[in-house]
Amino acid sequence: MAEPVFNVLFLCTGNSARSILAESLLNQLGKGRFRAFSAGSRPVGRVNPFALELLEKNHFPTGELRSKSWDEFAQPDAPPLDFVVTVCDNAAGEVCPVWPAQPMTAHWGIPDPTAVEGNDDVKRHAFVETMSQLQRRLSAFVSLPFHTLDNMKLQQAVRDIGRTV
Repeated sequence: MAEPVFNVLFLCTGNSARSILAESLLNQLGKGRFRAFSAGSRPVGRVNPFALELLEKNHFPTGELRSKSWDEFAQPDAPPLDFVVTVCDNAAGEVCPVWPAQPMTAHWGIPDPTAVEGNDDVKRHAFVETMSQLQRRLSAFVSLPFHTLDNMKLQQAVRDIGRTV
């Protein structure tokens, strides 16, 4: 029997950096076991160029990435979500849409690299730090024993990643 493919939505306010990075990273790190998406409560309408540059430099897929509203994923024809993870504190505090599939939720707050002031090298470094933190958390996420955990334990494990990794 084939293993299930889990749909994961990463949320951030602007959907231009952190959630975009998480989407691309999980789609590659998940090796077909996960299908990642990203969205924002108030999307800026474009992917941050530093995020694209970093992903491309590290050979992560970028072709499908776009800044979009979380409303797309609350529609009846949206992919059924298994997990919804907020990666910014602002989005975590907002009232989210009702997700049709009632996914498990978690908050993995990560500082916003787009808020970093300085020259381009300083900004690039902030994006590298963000990507490193996301890679650690996503590596822990894909390593969870999904088939042996009941829903309550799995929910707790996913939430713990945001607090401990």
